[in-house]
Amino acid sequence: MPQTFLSTSPAYTRQWAQDLARQLQPPLVIALQGDLGAGKTLFAQAFAAALGVRQPVTSPTFTLINEYELPDGSTLYHVDCYRLTAAVAEAHALGLEELFDLGFVIIEWADRISELLPDDRIDIIMEDAGPQKRRIQIIDRRAVQPVLPAVTTP
Repeated sequence: MPQTFLSTSPAYTRQWAQDLARQLQPPLVIALQGDLGAGKTLFAQAFAAALGVRQPVTSPTFTLINEYELPDGSTLYHVDCYRLTAAVAEAHALGLEELFDLGFVIIEWADRISELLPDDRIDIIMEDAGPQKRRIQIIDRRAVQPVLPAVTTP
């Protein structure tokens, strides 16, 4: 069942992403969708910080995949499909699918490679809802769906 809420600030989106990260376990694919500036990278940065990443987390727009080792020994892969011209073929050639069972995989512009995404994932769709505000929809597609943390209004 999709869950939708309104984030009223970047700080609120960061806190929500951190709360979510603390509730989830790898392996897990998180497919992010949204226009430029919707908050996809902000989400990835906050999620990574909650998992213990201390180095700067930047969008891998040109490198395509950034890899972060987590304190517990697992890995966070941050993927950006924006610059892929033949997105599905290029993502397949990169071996992206091989990462899906290895750790956390956050994919920005995931809708560009939707046919490669595993069925067992969480989709997060971010839309501009006014200055500093984002409408965020979460679709939990995991076969076993533990309860996601409740979204509270700031």
